[in-house]
Amino acid sequence: MQTDIDHIREIEVVSHQGSGTRDPVVVQSWLRCLEKHGLDPATRAEAYILPDAALRRHRQRSEDLIRIARSGIDDLYKLVAGQNYVLLLSDDAGVTVEYLGEEVQKEELRRSGLWLGAEWSEARAGTCALGACIETGEPLIIHQSDHFDVTHGGLSCTAAPIYDTEGRLAAVLDISLLSSPLARASQFLALNLVRQTARRIEMANIMAESREDWVLRLAGSPDFLDVDPQAAIRLDQAGRVIGMTNGAARLMARSLGQDWRRGEALIGRSITDMFNLELGDLEGLTRSHAARDRLLETRDGYRLFAHAIEPRRNSPVAAPALARPQVIPPALRELAGDDPAMRQIAGRAALLAPGRLPILIEGPAGSGKSGLARAIHDAARRGPFITLACDSIAEDEAAILFGRGDPRSYSPGLIDAAEGGTLVLDNPGALPPRLQARLMTLITERSFRPVAALRERASTARVIVTQTDATGLREDLLHRISGTRLSLPPLQARQDLVALAMRIFQRAFGGPVLFDREAVAALTAWSWPGNLGEMTVLAEALAAGCAPKQTGTITLGLAQLPEQFLSGTGSAPDSAAMLAHLLGESGWNVSAVAREMGVDRSTIHRQIRRHGLNRSGSL
Repeated sequence: MQTDIDHIREIEVVSHQGSGTRDPVVVQSWLRCLEKHGLDPATRAEAYILPDAALRRHRQRSEDLIRIARSGIDDLYKLVAGQNYVLLLSDDAGVTVEYLGEEVQKEELRRSGLWLGAEWSEARAGTCALGACIETGEPLIIHQSDHFDVTHGGLSCTAAPIYDTEGRLAAVLDISLLSSPLARASQFLALNLVRQTARRIEMANIMAESREDWVLRLAGSPDFLDVDPQAAIRLDQAGRVIGMTNGAARLMARSLGQDWRRGEALIGRSITDMFNLELGDLEGLTRSHAARDRLLETRDGYRLFAHAIEPRRNSPVAAPALARPQVIPPALRELAGDDPAMRQIAGRAALLAPGRLPILIEGPAGSGKSGLARAIHDAARRGPFITLACDSIAEDEAAILFGRGDPRSYSPGLIDAAEGGTLVLDNPGALPPRLQARLMTLITERSFRPVAALRERASTARVIVTQTDATGLREDLLHRISGTRLSLPPLQARQDLVALAMRIFQRAFGGPVLFDREAVAALTAWSWPGNLGEMTVLAEALAAGCAPKQTGTITLGLAQLPEQFLSGTGSAPDSAAMLAHLLGESGWNVSAVAREMGVDRSTIHRQIRRHGLNRSGSL
């Protein structure tokens, strides 16, 4: 057995050479302990148990996870009971929030830190299974002298990560021994057990969240597909990913050539991006078909068996078969962000885009009407895109729009220029009434008469009208286009205002931009009378006044914002945008948000209901 002195010398050799003979996971953890956490292998660290009040906060934050994991960890403990194993469930900070162990070992377990409330982060405890698992995101074994701190040299610890349905590390499951057989290989069975249990907990979690959504469960064998799947994906009615297990995240990321650790990049992607599968094919993957016939292939050629579970219906009356939903095009997805009202608008726009019906887009100045018109045109993928500012056209300039002359000496107008594509009429209410009357024929009969011409000309241009309000617009013209009305909300009403600001500022600064807590409060409290246009101008102005471009992420504080943003921030936490931001940052941990805002959980739940917030994924 290695002595303490030999262990310390081995770590010193690793620190000088950057490598060693041990498992690379252990070597990399030792190097992090030395270089990142500044730990000294010669210093013995006693186990750290959090005070009761702090432990209550960690357990409260993890209460949903503990509830879902309870059955899985009980079953795992039954498998290892009588072999002196201790089972620990830690949160993403390495704090043990659930514990199962033998009562007769109580005092010894507490001294060793195998106890409820013990912190096993690498920064606190050095190399250990829980801490290394949090750092790497991978299942692993830290056996006896693999531990950085000699205090833990007798322990053998085996851990596996548990991810939430949005791809974030939520917890770590660990089974440990105070003393174990000398060979590291003795823990390989334990590794398989914790890995399998973590996968089942993730599966239980995604099924608990998927009451009204499709779930696609996957396995390498048809025989275990329906009873013990390896991965699962939660899909909305348009076939977009809104949740996944870690096994599914790895499959999808590999198919896309991405890093599976960036789970947020997979949320919102269409299932067709990763699999050779159309949304209408899901019905062929339900249990009404034999498991061996439910074969699915990823875009990179990996074959799996699939089980598609239909959304559960709240009504006892059988629901009619849903029409095949459309996949939301990327341009519309980006415009919608994660705002419920914008998601509905984007979904309707996606349905309208392939046709040629005229569309009315309403919204306050700067709310993104032109951007939505362009996204609809791009989704249709046809012809030119022509925009006319109608307030710039006088009655004697009708030829600019309609063209002039007969076929022998014809001068085309903008309607001709938009042939086969899209003609956007911005604020047609500013046109003289006689020109608005001429537009009626274009919209109702898809034809128009050029100035001084004797005959009508057919048009295949799709007309989109963008209008702040109905002021000046002929009533009959309004009636003809109001059936396909898309009404954009003001920026201040958008729940995803902070994420939207990050995107706009990133474009202006040329790199990632974050806001500190005070800046977020100011941005969400501001009324934004100029909407997206005002935010874009602000971002460009701040970027222009910045020092030469910095590398990495830029964090903006309240001091960098204009003076007018300094007032009114006190009410910001009650806004839908501020609350949505805090919930998103905490992974929808209501308890954590309540603590930050200094209110109780029931207040947060009331505000969630009042603002209509939900945890659904983006388009």
